Amino acid sequence: MSANIRWNTSSIPVVTKHLIIINVILWIATILLGSRGIVDLNDYLALHFWKGSDFHLHQMFTYMFMHDSSGFSTGFTHIFFNMFSLWIFGVLLERVMGAKRFLFFYITCGLGAGLVQELVWQFSWESVLASINNVSTEVITNAISSGEIDGEFLSKFYNNLITVGASGAVFGILLAFAMLFPNIPLYIMFIPIPIKAKWAVLGYGLFELFFGITGTMDHVAHFAHLGGMLFAFILLMYWKSKGLIYRRP
Repeated sequence: MSANIRWNTSSIPVVTKHLIIINVILWIATILLGSRGIVDLNDYLALHFWKGSDFHLHQMFTYMFMHDSSGFSTGFTHIFFNMFSLWIFGVLLERVMGAKRFLFFYITCGLGAGLVQELVWQFSWESVLASINNVSTEVITNAISSGEIDGEFLSKFYNNLITVGASGAVFGILLAFAMLFPNIPLYIMFIPIPIKAKWAVLGYGLFELFFGITGTMDHVAHFAHLGGMLFAFILLMYWKSKGLIYRRP
């Protein structure tokens, strides 16, 4: 998705620029250190399910600077589209909001996305375990109650519930762009005609909701994306009520 809008991107604002740099450095470091068997940064910086022994509170912050490092091609796609979107939309939003407010907004959306993902895990981990073993959730519940599935097994399973990526914060940025510049035309991949930002982002949100509910592309944290958009909406509405930010035509 790209915006049909002209602004000078030759000088990227300081926050947007440093966010991109940090994400890229950590992605490269994760691949290099992991491939050499030195350390897997995901063990410490990715967001783990709170019930797992590998969970640490700082992961709510650090996970949004990490990206898929399981393979170069998939990982590159993951970080490229996130950083491309951050660059395209973050440049303008940072100039409109100012550096400090934009950074606060970005981090808040990322934290909100992480919180929503933790809640999704909390209410769905039994069904996830059931789908892995091709049984019903009731079978899993009974197996846990009877002790057939013990605490050690559950601990290992919890520690495998991990998410990484700036997508939650980026989806917050997309929503902010649509709210502040609702009528700016966007060109979306494979669609030959421009679509106004408000409709394009609404469509993205509905797709994420559909994918999340149906379990489509279950390797993607769809509800975390929606969480980023939700926290973006709440924060923007608060700022608007205080007269701190204004909608553009």
